[in-house]
Amino acid sequence: MPMRPADSPIALQLVVTTTDKPAHSSGLENEVVDLFDQLREPIFRYALSLGLAADDGEDILQEVFLALFRHLQLGRDRANLRGWIFRVAHNLSLKRRFANQKAARRGEAGGEMADTAPDQAPSAEEQMVFNEKRARLSAVLRALPEQDQRCLRLRAEGLRYREIAEVLGISLGSVSISLTRSLARMQRAEGR
Repeated sequence: MPMRPADSPIALQLVVTTTDKPAHSSGLENEVVDLFDQLREPIFRYALSLGLAADDGEDILQEVFLALFRHLQLGRDRANLRGWIFRVAHNLSLKRRFANQKAARRGEAGGEMADTAPDQAPSAEEQMVFNEKRARLSAVLRALPEQDQRCLRLRAEGLRYREIAEVLGISLGSVSISLTRSLARMQRAEGR
């Protein structure tokens, strides 16, 4: 007999857990929902920036907040939940990207990002200038070491240096050096 969604192990775990401690779990659910509302777009963008397709980004988003619920439910550390969430999203995204690349090498579908259309500009000249500038900056970004790219993407999502260090598992000084070096390269490419 096929399992219905409510019969899945995760759904049963949540049902059993929430019926055991209704007040506590309700508070956890509200906390997770609030964090989801605050961070869903930045987490989704970050997953896409690591080379995932939109469908994979949505899956990662769900996995991250399910992991957060479990983390809080088990009474684990609550210090810097935002950094913890980005760290989990980072790790899950890299695992998914690796799995997609492996599947693509085997000839299976997946792992390809859809091309995005450039933004509409008011005139052809402005569009050309915009495209040239974007191409220059994209080339500089792709030429940066992977750690520098990740630091820039996380900073663009509003994370503080300390949070970036925690997410990537590097020192605060390394984050500072990476961002300073990367931003200087981006500014030179932009012609400032």
